[in-house]
Amino acid sequence: MKKNIFLLAFILFISILQAQDYLDIAKVSYGNVTLGNVDNDIETDVSNVNAEVYFPVPIASDIVLISGFTYENTRLSLNNSISRTNLIMTRLNVGAKIDHGNKWSGTYVALPKFASDFNGLGANDFQMGGLALLEKKYSSSYSFKFGTYISSENFGTTITPLIGVWYKSKSKKFYINATLPIRADANYSLTDHFSIGANLLSSIKSYHISSPASRGFYVQEESVRFSAFAAYGFLDDSLIVRGRVGLDTTDYGLYAQGDEVGVQILTFQVGGDDRTRLNSEFEAAPFVGVDLIFRIDI
Repeated sequence: MKKNIFLLAFILFISILQAQDYLDIAKVSYGNVTLGNVDNDIETDVSNVNAEVYFPVPIASDIVLISGFTYENTRLSLNNSISRTNLIMTRLNVGAKIDHGNKWSGTYVALPKFASDFNGLGANDFQMGGLALLEKKYSSSYSFKFGTYISSENFGTTITPLIGVWYKSKSKKFYINATLPIRADANYSLTDHFSIGANLLSSIKSYHISSPASRGFYVQEESVRFSAFAAYGFLDDSLIVRGRVGLDTTDYGLYAQGDEVGVQILTFQVGGDDRTRLNSEFEAAPFVGVDLIFRIDI
């Protein structure tokens, strides 16, 4: 069911899909959801904190260095017990955006990360990822992009094809900013500072669990979150506060370390999935969240 939802979201958003005129250099998000269990009536409260910071540095007329840092902490109960686990991810974002000419540009980023419960870091806590995007600018209000994200994970290698668009209407009240299936925003301004819209966020990643009670395990997270939001801009729209409500379909599968699937494209295992899952599947549920975004014009 989770995989069907992920594929449906990918197909639907491609149908409406960055020459964008702003840059979000910092973002802090908080979300909360109570996820049910497909096998019983036990629920778990899930809190998620995410922080992103970016530092673009132009070094030539056609090259911009990209550097940044991402931190995420998800707290939940994985196996119907009272004890709760922190799933923590820290990631460096290092690369460059290069103007290739003829309105084409490319973004190339290395994404090394640690992802675990951070109870003693080791080789299983480290994963290496990379992102490559080509972008074609058609006008001042529209561009198209495509590429690939690849990452080594505890369950194997995940490959995510990417397709996206940036569009802004002539009135400048409506825009779409999407890099699918990872994220998408559609926003409509009702006043100079107040807007409403819809949002999609997804991820596929793993966390090594190294606590004494759970040594030798990992969690595979497959997350798709849909939401509607209302946003208000302060300080000439350089600080944006955004409240969200939506549907969280995230699943957190618990597996033994070394139990792998090889290569996975989106949520589909190329060689099949013969792993033994050690916890029950989580059910989708409504969630609420809030974002603080620091934005600059470019």
